[in-house]
Amino acid sequence: MSMIVWDDSPALDVFERILELKKLRNAFILAHNFQSPEIQFVADYVGDALSLSMQAAKVEQPVIVVCGPDFMVENTKILAPDKTVLYANEFARCPMAAMITPKELRALKKVYSDAGVVGYINTSALSKCEMDICCTSSNAVKVIKSLSAQEIIFVPDQNLGFYVKNLVPEKSLILWPGFCSVHQRIRKEDILELSRAHPAAKILVHPECTPEVVELADTVLSTDGIKKYTADPQTQEFIIATEVEVVNTLSDNYPDKMFYPIEKASCQTQKKIKLGHVLEALEEMGPEVNLSDEIIQRAKCPLDRMLAVGRGD
Repeated sequence: MSMIVWDDSPALDVFERILELKKLRNAFILAHNFQSPEIQFVADYVGDALSLSMQAAKVEQPVIVVCGPDFMVENTKILAPDKTVLYANEFARCPMAAMITPKELRALKKVYSDAGVVGYINTSALSKCEMDICCTSSNAVKVIKSLSAQEIIFVPDQNLGFYVKNLVPEKSLILWPGFCSVHQRIRKEDILELSRAHPAAKILVHPECTPEVVELADTVLSTDGIKKYTADPQTQEFIIATEVEVVNTLSDNYPDKMFYPIEKASCQTQKKIKLGHVLEALEEMGPEVNLSDEIIQRAKCPLDRMLAVGRGD
């Protein structure tokens, strides 16, 4: 069982000051599942990319602090344009989101002019302006099935694309060679070693993992999907092939169950966000994400279409 380790043993007064400022600023804190325990503790809502997007669209408070990488902060501003949206740390930039640029996507669209364009939510606001619809790991299959186009450009996560292709063979997917460095790090041998040590454990795999890892899965799920699946009282042991912080959360939620992590699967981008950043954002009311009205309007269309499709797990 993985034990929660708090980052640098933050002082109690830091927590108290953040909670005090949240009330003073009338702010709402969103945090991704990969955030450290202390960040999740001060957050008002913790979830995967899709659930964070859904939550962003209905937050009532005028100020939102986003504890997640750059594209999540942009997503929040796009879906809540009337809110003041703050970066917890503007230097927490997702490598995969940078693996496809608007220029590259426009060039791809010229080559495949009749194709639909589906973009993973892990992309920049400018790239979203070139898409028909977005998707997340929780609804990528559902999104692809919802489209009338036979040929579909799918960017940037190639591993997620391979997973979708296997489940929707009637569609022709044009994939881009992007990847999540965290899930790419998880190897078949890692899973097999844990499975030999814990033969009764269910193997739960995130679809951003490589095809050879996905093939070993008992089930393939988003991080929120994994959290829901492990609530089943019938199963007591799980091998979790996703970011290690998910295992920390599960171990805390279900202390009587056993969760076996891939210890090297740690997202260093998300870990750049510390309690001090959250405190500073609330004190300084910045840095604030700024997107033009045109970009918000164009990028909102594919996000709204994704939200209309809903969850697939």
